Parts: sequence; C-alpha cells; structure tokens
Amino acid sequence: MRVPRMIAVALAGVAVLGPLAACSSNEPAAGGSPQAADPSPSETSTPEPPPTHPFTGLPGAARRPVLAAKIENTSAGKPQLGLRSADIVYVEQVEAGLTRLMAVFSSKLPPKIGPVRSARISDLHILPQFGKPALAYSGVQTKMIPKVQAASLVDVSDSRAPGAYFRQPGRYAPYNLFANTKQLLAKAPGASKAKDIGFTFGDAPEGGVAKKSFTVRYPAARFTFAWSQEAGRWLVWQDGKKDMAAEGGQLGAPTIVVQYAKTERSEFHDLNQSYTPLVHSVGKGRAVVLRDGQAFKATWSRKTEEDGTVFTTEAGEPMNFAPGQVWIVLAAPKPVIP
Repeated sequence: MRVPRMIAVALAGVAVLGPLAACSSNEPAAGGSPQAADPSPSETSTPEPPPTHPFTGLPGAARRPVLAAKIENTSAGKPQLGLRSADIVYVEQVEAGLTRLMAVFSSKLPPKIGPVRSARISDLHILPQFGKPALAYSGVQTKMIPKVQAASLVDVSDSRAPGAYFRQPGRYAPYNLFANTKQLLAKAPGASKAKDIGFTFGDAPEGGVAKKSFTVRYPAARFTFAWSQEAGRWLVWQDGKKDMAAEGGQLGAPTIVVQYAKTERSEFHDLNQSYTPLVHSVGKGRAVVLRDGQAFKATWSRKTEEDGTVFTTEAGEPMNFAPGQVWIVLAAPKPVIP
C-alpha cells in the first residue's frame, strides 16, 4: 500500500511542475541575450524644446513687463549704462542728422539705465506692437504732450515717476539723468508683458554673403558693425570709435537688422528750427540682416501699429535671427536731413 501512495505523490509533483516549466519556456537560453522590452511612447517621443523669449529667442518661459527707455547716443552721453541687458535696441534718426536709442527690456532688467533723454514722435509709432509698455523718458515738446497721453504706453517719465530718477555724479546735465529700473516698473503696474512681435529665431537661411563689417550712415552719425568670431557677435563702432558700455566691454549683438524705412519731416522741430524726422515703421520695405558673419537681403512688413514687424528672406521664408540681443537700425533709403 505504501508504494502506490508514493507513486501517486510523485505523479502529483510532476503535474505541478509541468505548468511551471511551460511558464518558463520564454526565458532566454543559457548564454543568450535577453530580449529588449518594447519602448513606451514616452521613451521614444522627442522632448519638446524649452520655451524661448519672443524678443531674443533664448530659453526663458517668463513673460515679464516691457520697459522701453530713450537713451542718449552722442559722445557727450557715453558710455551708456544698461544697454548690454536690453533685449532690443532701436537706432533712430533725430534732429540735425544725429541719432538716439530706444532700448527695450523684458527678459533681463539691469539695476540702472541712462542717460535718459526725451522722446520723439517715431517712438509712439514703434511702441504699440509691444502692447502697452512702460516708457522711460525725460520730456517731450509741449505740443507733443497730447500725443503721448493718447499713445499706447504707460508714462514713467521723470515728471510722472520722479522718485525713480537720479543725477549721476561725474556727468553734466542733460547727460547725467539716470533711472532705477525696478522703481520705474513699480510705477507701471499695468505695463504689458512680452509677447510675439514677429521675430523668428533659428538656423541661418541660405543665400548669405560673408561680411567682415557693414556701415550705416546718417547725416551726422556713422555706425559700423564688425563681426567678431571670437565674441560671436557684431561689435558696434560709432563715428570711428568703439562703442563701449559703462559696465565694461564693447557693445554688440548677434543680430543687427538694418531696416530701411521712409523718413520725412514731422510737424515737430527743436529750438534751432531743425525738424524732427518721422520714421515710417508701418508698411514694408527692404532690410539687411547681419548674423554669423554674413549679410542677408531681406524684406520687412508691418500691417498696422498694433502688429509686429515680420522679416522674410528674398524667397519669402522667415528670416531667422541668431538668438540673443537684436539691434534694429532704422535707416532712410538715402540719408536725409528733414
């Protein structure tokens, strides 16, 4: 009786081991390589690039308020403070064939900027593409005040936000007026935040021509932008001299846009009866885009003052800028003294 019982137990054991052996039949043979598991969709999908700033194309998701500031651009006001931190720098012709800058800040905010000078009528036509930015300036002609009051901007001039301004020791008036940027924005709680203004960033298109330098002439000013491979940007020279920053180093940017725009007399003029130029930044025209040591022929278009300015190649494709600061040099097709 005991032998059959043991046989039964043994048979039962075989019955139990049978399914286990079947379950392990998919394991790799000794010495074989295990099969890789099928990757999940999340492992094979290409990660999305980090968001970039619409003014510079550099990584940064934050959309901070926009601060524009009118900055002196003659030898008496140099070196300027804060320009190295600007996202965009506009060069505009003013009276007597000279130029003045409008620096636009958002992604970075330097502690102080200056010398701050008066605004011009062309500024009021450029600014609406940013929404309602804060504008730092030090006065306008009396008959231009109603136009400023009606413009799409938050006024943080020295008369509206006097506590934000100070006189810089070692400089003389009117080239010694500087401002604290945080105090300026504190007076502009309704200022618009950065948004798309038409710029595109990325690889350079085909069709560029190698350039070591490019010169733009105004009636009483001359800019030369010289490519520096070492610095990776176009260094700025004005009137034959290096354009230096108060913080140190030479001013420059990865992308320089020479935007040729109709320029004519406005209704305003200075005390010497020199008329203020009016730059027509709405419409369309030709441009030259400097990046990566090359010059590209381009076109620009802006439908309304609320629209951004779109730059395209001669083939009609987006004219990509190099990531970083952008200079927009507003030049007449031919130098004119209105």
